[in-house]
Amino acid sequence: MVGKPVAPRTTRTHRERVELNAAARGETPDQVLDRNTSELLQELRVAITGVQILFAFLLTMAFTDRFADLDDVQLTVYTVTLLSTALATLTLIAPVSFHRLLFRRRQKAALVAVADRLLLVGLALLLLAITSATLLVLSVALGRGPALVGAGSVGVFGLVLWYVVPLRQRRRGAGGGAEPAP
Repeated sequence: MVGKPVAPRTTRTHRERVELNAAARGETPDQVLDRNTSELLQELRVAITGVQILFAFLLTMAFTDRFADLDDVQLTVYTVTLLSTALATLTLIAPVSFHRLLFRRRQKAALVAVADRLLLVGLALLLLAITSATLLVLSVALGRGPALVGAGSVGVFGLVLWYVVPLRQRRRGAGGGAEPAP
């Protein structure tokens, strides 16, 4: 396969990336870590709100009269939805525990690195939960065929918005003063 040569990726530690970013932005490494922590907190607030609402809905659903009407496939979809939502909830809340256990130990760089990965995993689980919840609701409301189309559309749309578009932009490079990619 002929194409443009790919430059070897340099593997940098999180601390090295923080120092490069600090130098590029005229900040100290501690200022970068504080800003990164603040940005992660804002992102987690948005994600956790959505997952909490979905989780509450799913927990109460089993106690409704119509729950007994679910067929085996719908019950399986419900189980996948509930479990992926529970795992997303745990994953998105995990940085709180991580922070609490490392509090005042000068390990904010580790917190930022771990929280970044946990947020990405939590979002993937949340996308699965949203897609499977859509499948469940549409299968009850419209039948299996329309439900598969609707849920498939939601899943693909989420993948594109949450992963494909940002990763494509990351590969292109954001230009002037961009933070080094992890």
